[in-house]
Amino acid sequence: QVQLVESGGGLVQPGGSLTLSCRASRSLFSINALNWDRQAPGKQRELVAGISKGGIPIYVDDAKGRFTISRDTAKNTVALQMNSLKPEDTAVYYCNALMLRSYWGQGTQVTVSS
Repeated sequence: QVQLVESGGGLVQPGGSLTLSCRASRSLFSINALNWDRQAPGKQRELVAGISKGGIPIYVDDAKGRFTISRDTAKNTVALQMNSLKPEDTAVYYCNALMLRSYWGQGTQVTVSS
């Protein structure tokens, strides 16, 4: 099992930046991958970015060039730096640990609005 705690969400203007953080209760090396997913109102949850046990990042097309995923293995944390935010990025962002099954955090709200 793993517990995940997200933080860093908030209200930001279009074009602004936010950094989300996900802290895991166990070593990142024991987790196959840690993803950031998001769910907007009325929409399905979708992958935004992820980082593998080996440290390899992946991004969906919409996130490429704007978002950066990184990790601190000493602190068991994964961060998502989000730049050039758009209103369409408004969603609840979830940390998802991929192990034999998936584990989810409680989510953190990101609102992009003027």
